[in-house]
Amino acid sequence: MTAWWGLTVADFRERVRRPAYLVMLISAVGLGWLAVPPTDARWVVLDAGGYRGLYTSAYVGLVTALTSALWLTFVGFYLVRDAVARDVRTGVGQLLAAGPLRTPVYLAGKFTSNLLVLGSMAGVLAVTALVLQLLRGESRTVDPVGLMAPFVFLALPMLAVTAAAALLFETTPVLRSGFGNMLWCFVWMAGAIGGQSASAPLGGIGVGQLAGTMPATADTFGLGLMYVDRPLRTFEWSGLPLDAGFVAGRVALTLLAVAVALLPALWFHRFDVAARSTARSLPEPHTVYRGLPPTAAVAGSATGRLLAAEVLILVRGTPWWWWAGAAVLAVAGLAAPPGPVLAVVWIWPVLLWSRLGTRDETAAILAAYPAPRRRLVAEWAAGVLVAAAIGALPAVRMLAGADLPGLAAWTAGALFIPALALALGTLTGVPRTFQALYTVLWYMLINDVAALDFMGALPSGGPPPAAVAGAAVALFALAFGVTRLRHARR
Repeated sequence: MTAWWGLTVADFRERVRRPAYLVMLISAVGLGWLAVPPTDARWVVLDAGGYRGLYTSAYVGLVTALTSALWLTFVGFYLVRDAVARDVRTGVGQLLAAGPLRTPVYLAGKFTSNLLVLGSMAGVLAVTALVLQLLRGESRTVDPVGLMAPFVFLALPMLAVTAAAALLFETTPVLRSGFGNMLWCFVWMAGAIGGQSASAPLGGIGVGQLAGTMPATADTFGLGLMYVDRPLRTFEWSGLPLDAGFVAGRVALTLLAVAVALLPALWFHRFDVAARSTARSLPEPHTVYRGLPPTAAVAGSATGRLLAAEVLILVRGTPWWWWAGAAVLAVAGLAAPPGPVLAVVWIWPVLLWSRLGTRDETAAILAAYPAPRRRLVAEWAAGVLVAAAIGALPAVRMLAGADLPGLAAWTAGALFIPALALALGTLTGVPRTFQALYTVLWYMLINDVAALDFMGALPSGGPPPAAVAGAAVALFALAFGVTRLRHARR
């Protein structure tokens, strides 16, 4: 028990010292403001057939708790999905492998730390909800139990599931890669939609239990950030129905999350393998450094060599099946219109693009390049070349059919995607930010959200190609500015 709690507290303290944690808490305040909008606002998070509850403690607790159960389960996964990987990077894992700490205790500590991080955001949401209740002024009577009950029975079990899923993905060989980051987007979408059903296992998000507490004339129930034509009618909500079946379902869901967090103990043996691999990689003793071997002068343009090197860095380590999959997608796209084909083939290289701006192992070497602006342009250009190579067949078909608007949209998309990856990678230093955001954008695009069609895949059209290309230039400028600022501070 002492080892578990000590690991939990140490891991949690390490996380809360980061500037990113403060950003997380500030974002939680913004999320609460969206959940409890002004009384005349045209957006809502919970729409019960054209009704919303009066802003009492119970109702603002409900909408903010549901907001955390819906959105923190997505964003929070990526925020806490670095606990084990951080131990690998810092060498703490090798120290733990040499000690008496058992694997289930280690997993329990990481799970509890994940839950504390997510729970602190939910706590900020609860405080924000109370403040907003008083600011909105529809009810100034404070009911602490009514305010906190939705957080305890709706938000907390879902955050426990998220904390456990993040740990499961980190400790499972296939899921710890960028593929796992993308997969969580679809897992979350399925859970967010299916979890609102009254027949969802263990109550799902908990929305199904609220039907009996809503107005009798409310024939529809919507959860999510929605725009309404006119402010919703109000009613006084009676509070969360805490019957025995509902409480038992929420407790069972929390216990299931604990079981999922401890499940990797069957195959995750802490860092024993990593420690042995590190030991094997150490140089033999008494090695004498004899200098670098002589190299011949390389002909050609320095810019061309730099671009070629950036492309090689970007695609290095890509397995054969990835190239085979890209070829299959290209051939299969011969029977479909170029636009939809482009949407399919430009999700395939997302793991390659996510490397842009996140090269920790080569940053020190590349920082010595005498022209940092040229190097950053080459990195962006390498991503553009990957986009052009993967999407070459749709471009050729557009060119053959004299589809100049489609070709312009294709060009803008090929510029925009790597620029987005470069900017996010430079700002955050991790690939999972782009992997998550781009997957969401792609999912909304294939669901006919024309405003986000940055590649011309939809027949209804999207933003002008010039606007998309301008956004690409702005993103590159952001990445360049951040890079120059960091370089100047060294």
